[in-house]
Amino acid sequence: MIKADTKRIKNLGDLKSSDYTPRSIKEEIRHNLSVALRYEEKLFRDLIGYDDTVIPDLQRALLSKHNINLLGLRGQAKTRMARSIVALLDEYIPVIPGSELNEDPLAPITEASKEKIRKEGNKMPIEWLHRDERYVEKLATPDVSVADLIGDIDPIKAVNEKLSYNDEGVIHYGLIPRANRCIFCLNEIPDLQPRIQVALFNILQEKDIQIRGFKFRMPLDIQFVFTANPEDYTNRGSIVTPLKDRIGSQILTHYPKDLAVSMAITAQEAKIHPEQEKLVEIPDLLRELIEEVVFEARDNEFVDPKSGVSARLSISAMENLVSAAERRALINAEKKTPARIMDLYSIIPSITGKIEMVYEGEQEGPFNVARILIGKAIRKTFTKYFGDMTDGKEDENPAINRVIHWFEKGNNLPVAFNSSDRKYAEFLNKVEGLGEFVKNSVEDKGNMFHYVWMEFALHGLAEHSKLSKTSSKDSTTFGDLVGSMLKGFEE
Repeated sequence: MIKADTKRIKNLGDLKSSDYTPRSIKEEIRHNLSVALRYEEKLFRDLIGYDDTVIPDLQRALLSKHNINLLGLRGQAKTRMARSIVALLDEYIPVIPGSELNEDPLAPITEASKEKIRKEGNKMPIEWLHRDERYVEKLATPDVSVADLIGDIDPIKAVNEKLSYNDEGVIHYGLIPRANRCIFCLNEIPDLQPRIQVALFNILQEKDIQIRGFKFRMPLDIQFVFTANPEDYTNRGSIVTPLKDRIGSQILTHYPKDLAVSMAITAQEAKIHPEQEKLVEIPDLLRELIEEVVFEARDNEFVDPKSGVSARLSISAMENLVSAAERRALINAEKKTPARIMDLYSIIPSITGKIEMVYEGEQEGPFNVARILIGKAIRKTFTKYFGDMTDGKEDENPAINRVIHWFEKGNNLPVAFNSSDRKYAEFLNKVEGLGEFVKNSVEDKGNMFHYVWMEFALHGLAEHSKLSKTSSKDSTTFGDLVGSMLKGFEE
């Protein structure tokens, strides 16, 4: 990147005598990106899971000096990607003091700035604009007007300053002209009314603006990034064809393709308070189960696939899971506690607010759908670690027969949600063969983590219809499946 000597260059004369040369923002981004690629600098560090798919497409678009449309379902880091392009800008650029449009001192575009240079000459002071100030973002909504984005004539200004309507000074500039020499991100562009989208044609292709027939040409220098959701094309609006034609590259984003990537994103994004980190331990098993819930939601028949299931679900779920374990630890005055399998049910509020359901899902109800997703995640993960539990397969692990037989003898195991770690261990140790079953299937995960795996085994057996499981407000009770069914018939 070109380093500006902001301390030495104080005025226009200093700038002219330096090696500074005006260049467009797209040239600036292209140059800095090519240098970074040549020297193998790590770019877009926060965009996990896109290294081999989206990031190469983005880099090619920027090298081509294209305006970009990021197309993908919600929660696919589209806005974050747009913001990350700021890192490819020069650290500082010179601007004319007081310029509304961040004009280059060596390439002014408004009459006011040109007149300022004529009056002050080489003594005109120079201001420096940091790259963090060169990003402008706007959410497209149906009420956005041409005046908001492009600008309008200000009659009050004309009267107060006694200006003719032919004078450029009567114009009040909108967001886009004020983003000159900046990155301008317009989110959810299909929500923009078609007549407003038409107003962008000249800016994208001819790089100028037109305001109420005012006769002037203003070559704006902007890197445009648009974002859109495929669902929006039919449900709320569409991008008009001529506008799509003027956008150089349309890049498709996607959800994480495997659990490891999804877990890394959640670990990066979840906001866990330092006090929670000291008090709560999160077994990898729970991290995996949360992501599996999200993967199940994306393929579930009750969930609308066109709407998508945002990565924000797993992030919110992790925060809720930690808070559930923290609450229990505070109630029991524990110094350190692991998150438990039952804590998964505390993430239901994170699920119900982030999934859109089809008609059958609406009939089932969001709460029941959330419990179904958790159950399916437990079942799938249980099979991964303990093997197939279909008829006859359980005989491959003799300890499991001892577990099931213990319940067949009429024993029930109530596990309270807010029980202390000591009581939690006592409950689970009552089940004959449960500890041995876990040790035979997975490596020892440490003292309290071992009990989390024991609880997980009970939930998994229940999901495979080897045990019964009933839940109340404050506990979950495991029992013999056949005995529970007979009791239900008697009642």
